[in-house]
Formats: sequence, C-alpha cells, structure tokens
Amino acid sequence: MAVHKVIGTETEYGVLIRNQPDFNPALASALIINSYPGDRVRVQWSYEEETPGRDARGFGHDGYGVSDPDSALVNAVLGNGARLYVDHAHPEYSSPECFDPLEAALADKVGERVMEMAMTRAQQTVPAGQIVKLYKNNSDGKGNSYGAHENYLLARETSFGRIIRYATTFMVTRQIFTGAGKVGSENGRPGVPYQITQRADFFEEEVGLETTLKRPIINTRDEPHGDPGRYRRLHVIIGDANLSEYQLFLKLGVTALFLAALEDGALPDPIDLADPVESCWTVSHDTRLRAPLSLDEAGTATAVDIQMRYLEWLAKYVERELDDPVWDRVIAEWAATLTDLESDPMLCADRLDWVAKKRLLEAYVDRDGLDWSDAKIRALDLQYHDIDSRVGLYHKLAGRGAIRRLFTDEDIEQGVKTPPSRTRAYFRGRCVTQFPDSLTAANWDSLVFDTGDTHLKRVPMMEPLKGGEDLVGPLLDQVEDAAALIQALGG
Repeated sequence: MAVHKVIGTETEYGVLIRNQPDFNPALASALIINSYPGDRVRVQWSYEEETPGRDARGFGHDGYGVSDPDSALVNAVLGNGARLYVDHAHPEYSSPECFDPLEAALADKVGERVMEMAMTRAQQTVPAGQIVKLYKNNSDGKGNSYGAHENYLLARETSFGRIIRYATTFMVTRQIFTGAGKVGSENGRPGVPYQITQRADFFEEEVGLETTLKRPIINTRDEPHGDPGRYRRLHVIIGDANLSEYQLFLKLGVTALFLAALEDGALPDPIDLADPVESCWTVSHDTRLRAPLSLDEAGTATAVDIQMRYLEWLAKYVERELDDPVWDRVIAEWAATLTDLESDPMLCADRLDWVAKKRLLEAYVDRDGLDWSDAKIRALDLQYHDIDSRVGLYHKLAGRGAIRRLFTDEDIEQGVKTPPSRTRAYFRGRCVTQFPDSLTAANWDSLVFDTGDTHLKRVPMMEPLKGGEDLVGPLLDQVEDAAALIQALGG
C-alpha cells in the first residue's frame, strides 16, 4: 500500500523596496524575515541531517547545496510549525507538514498572510518614501525565475525510475491547472503575448538534481526529511506559486492522488511524450489548449486529453481504494475543471489564476487598445501577485467574488497561530510557542533544546505522522518547561 501522502510547499517570494537606490535583495529578504511579528523562534537551522547533494539515481557530489552558514541565522521556526527564512536572496515560507491537500492548501495561503504581516512591519523600519513590496510569483521579467516547490511523502521502496517514467508526462500536462499566467516569454523561447505558466520557459532537462540552473521536469534530490530507510520525498519544482485557493487544492490534491496510485500499482502503462521538455513549453504557450503533443510510440494528444485519461484511472482508484471524502472532492473538482477547460478555458476564470489574470488583462488590452508588450500590461501582470491585500489584483477579484474561495479570513488567521494537528508539525509548533527560550536549533526531523544541562538535548522526529495532537497534546499540556518535556520523553 502507498504511504500516506504528507504534503508541504515551499514558496520563494519576489521582494522589492521601491525608491531605495542601493536595493539589495538579500538584505531586503533578511529584513522581511526578521520583521515577522508573530510567534516564532530565531534558531540556527541544522544542516547536519540534510543532504541536498544526494541524487535518487544513486550519485551526487559533495558540498552541493550547502548554504552559507551566515544565511542559516536568518531563519525562524514559527508557532504554526512552518519555517521562514532567506533562500537564494528571496524570503521563503516553507509550510508545515500537512495531512491532506485541503489542509496543505490552507497552509500555503497562511504563508501569504505571514509574509504580509512581515512586510507591514518591515515597512515601518525603512526611510520615508521607500516602499516594501512582496510578490507571490515566479519571475521578475528580467530573466530570473524563483521557485514554488511541492513535497510529497513516498515509500523508500518506490523505484525512482518508475517515478520518472510515470510522472514526467503528468507533470508536463498538469500545467493547464497549475499555471499562474504570464505576459510574454523568456529564456530564449518563442515569443507569445501570454502563456499559462511562469516557470515553463526555464525548464531544460527531463531529469536532474539542479533547481536553479538547467531545471529538470523531475527533480532527483534524495532528501527524505524523515527515516531514510522508510521514506523518500518527491521534490516537485515544476509548478507555479498560486494565489487561488481552489487551484492550490487542485494542484496538491491531484498530484498526491496520482503518486498514491503510482505507488499502489493502480496506473496502466505510462503515457510517454516524444520530447517532454519541448512539450513543457508547448503546453504553457497554448492558451487555447488545442496544441497536439507528440507521443513516443505514435500519434498525438492534447494536454487536456492526457489529463482526462489520468482522471479516468484515478477516479476508479479512489472508488476502489480510498474512503476519505477529501479524495472524492479532488476527483469532482478536477473533473469539473477539465471539462470546462476542454469546452472553453475562460469558464475557469473563477478558479484558475492564469485564466483569471488573462481575462483581466484582455479587458485592458481591448479597452485601451494596448499591445501585450505595453508596460502597463506588464505592471498589471505583476500587480496580480502583490500580496498586499489592499492593492493586489487577485485580492480585489476575490474580494468581489470573482474568484472562488475555500477558506475564510478567519481560517487563515487561525492557521497563522496554530499548527496542523495530525503531523509532527504540531509538536514543532507547540514547542515554539511553549519553549521559545529553550529551542536552539532545528530542522524538519529534529529539535534541539538547551535545558540548562551540560549537553544540548536533541529530540528526533523521523516519522512525519507522529507528533500530532492526539499523541503529544496531553503531554505538552502537562509539562512546565523544556527540561520536563525531555524527561517525559525519556531523557
């Protein structure tokens, strides 16, 4: 049986301080992280257990991906179990581990609120006339792309070759419901007025370890953040940062379901594309969703055609194997979205970022007689992603009911303060809130406490599904300090 699909997201935000002549994105990112006013502990992030250079194909190279030790200091673990830090000169929010895609979608939206709170506080520290801005997007329009990554728990015995064979076509074609939309093209790709995704132009390999250069459709980083004898983590880098709550749920839910079916052997023979990298660009550039993709053996199919096949297979899998209602909801929403995309993509303007933004920008193009390359259109493209809820165009559309929501503002505010209850994120978040002065270091699978003893105390957290409220809640309610916690855990 497939292991339960624990899910998490990592989002690098675009940062800008307007009217700052010596603007430095790394320093601006540090300002954002250090300005967050909510429950948090600034700790040294422990890289001892992390192995970004280990390749799932069985090789790697020493020193790959080791962060600047100073950057580890610009790091906070939050009371909701998330991580907030500087990564590649961007402020990044890594969500807590979540039990299901609905919870994971909420956790991702909580990240926006965390960043908005940090941005608002940072604004109070800069000189008059300077304006701090954060954008939940993936491209600065100047040739630079930054990530919105997804993480899914898999069984260690799942062959990575099997993942590559089955997931490549799925990842390429799911762009039709994961894209955030983008004006123009970059990275030497053919010119288009508008495309579905912000990331596709930057993918150049089918499989690989890199995440910032020669980006691969399937990333091979073998860093489980858990018991390496039992688990692997699929690190998905081909996907956009989404603002639509509906779209986040769809992206995370369909992908988790696909991976569960893959592990359970519930998929027929894989669908192979003749050229996955070129197909990646083709799908993104085809806003009418009619472009034929050449298949490896013979014939062609559109991205919608291929996703419809996956829908048929996974609907049967859910009916036969899964009884949690969340998966029925994933299937229902996925089916409705694919049906509308096949009929007329604009029917999805109420739930997909790329369609909502396209409709908005088309209105300006038509009304004012503008070209798609006009600076005003590019500015509006960026403003869609502004996380300032007062001015961001997504927020304006959602505020007037033009984009569907799954969560209330109260749900999101609660998520800022409270960790998910069914994963180890609960233990991490509760410890941040209860023992902030005793936590000295952390990573995803451990916490390190200074209890006043001669040695620091490390608490391993190698099982993502252990450490939830049902298991550790009563214990945390009883202990008065970190020393009592360590003693209760067996010393």
